[in-house]
Amino acid sequence: MTSSIDIERLLAPRVLEIETSGIRRAWALAANCVDPINLSIGQPDFPVPDELKAAAIAAIRNDHNGYTQTNGDAELLASIEKKLTKDVGWSFEEGSGLSAMVTSGTAGALTLACLAILGPGDEIIIPDPYFVIYPTLARIAEGKAVLCHTYPDFRMTADRIEPLITLKTKAVLLNSPGNPTGAVLLREEVQAVAKLCRERGILLITDEIYDEFIFPPTVHASPASYSKDVLVIRGYSKTHGCTGWRLGYAAGPSRLIDEMSKLKQQTFVCAPSALQKAVVDAHEIDLTPMLNKFTERRNMVVDYLGDVTELTKPDGSFFAFPRVPAHLGLSGSEFIAKAIEKDVLVIQGSVFSARDTHFRISFAAPDDQLEKGLSILRSLL
Repeated sequence: MTSSIDIERLLAPRVLEIETSGIRRAWALAANCVDPINLSIGQPDFPVPDELKAAAIAAIRNDHNGYTQTNGDAELLASIEKKLTKDVGWSFEEGSGLSAMVTSGTAGALTLACLAILGPGDEIIIPDPYFVIYPTLARIAEGKAVLCHTYPDFRMTADRIEPLITLKTKAVLLNSPGNPTGAVLLREEVQAVAKLCRERGILLITDEIYDEFIFPPTVHASPASYSKDVLVIRGYSKTHGCTGWRLGYAAGPSRLIDEMSKLKQQTFVCAPSALQKAVVDAHEIDLTPMLNKFTERRNMVVDYLGDVTELTKPDGSFFAFPRVPAHLGLSGSEFIAKAIEKDVLVIQGSVFSARDTHFRISFAAPDDQLEKGLSILRSLL
């Protein structure tokens, strides 16, 4: 039975102007690959720690299956506050002006933040290259994403941000460690960005989903260490291998968290309750073995590709963003098509940027597959 109404006429501009993910398009090109080497997925290849699996099962059996409070399970919120107090020195005592909330993934936190602060014509400054949903979220909120050019070193510094600030600027969105680049900002760099935003009366949003994926001797620096006028967004999906659990959190000025909470209450209500219970003690798990493994993989990427193309060494996350050498005469999209012909899946740079000169590699892949894929990419480069 076909529809008797014109659905096309009913669709809102906000959805018509959103493109299908470029990552999905790359996967479509790879549909005919036989046993492809997949270096495209931004998902950890390690299982959820057994402690969290056991805690999730126990929570379900103990009937923690109903709604939680909108801001989240009380035990988990206490755990989050303890973590942030340790990491950035914030106090969440009454009167501090700071609050936290659990969200349905970090994407949920970013969505709520954009809807809470952006309206028609408002601007948010984002890095270029950027995580794929940043421009889309601004559009959904009827605002505009202003791209901050960070090539070739991928550092979103105060000097690069300041010329982009206008009377319409509501926020700056920082992402360190970065996806797709793996760049990690220095303490003095995040401090300068925090100072700039505070002086200009702009909200600083810091997307820190990869905060535990830092390769020694690099250390993670959060702008929240230098200002309370910051919205910190973190989560458990990447660090604990539970992307499908959809668990993130946001913390920052209470007035903003309150408004985000209102939106959450009227939309997706709460993150999965049993899984909130499951990650209460997640911050106590030693992630060193995982980090050591990913450091080795990062080194493998640099060893294979560092001398055949322009590659900014990733200091965090599990991504690298090499440039397609100019002498090949290929765009990022054209290069990934050639890689797919060799059964290697990587993602073209245009998915993450206004430019199409690079491509993204995910090294969240088994060592043997990663090494095989890197060998093929090296030969192509």
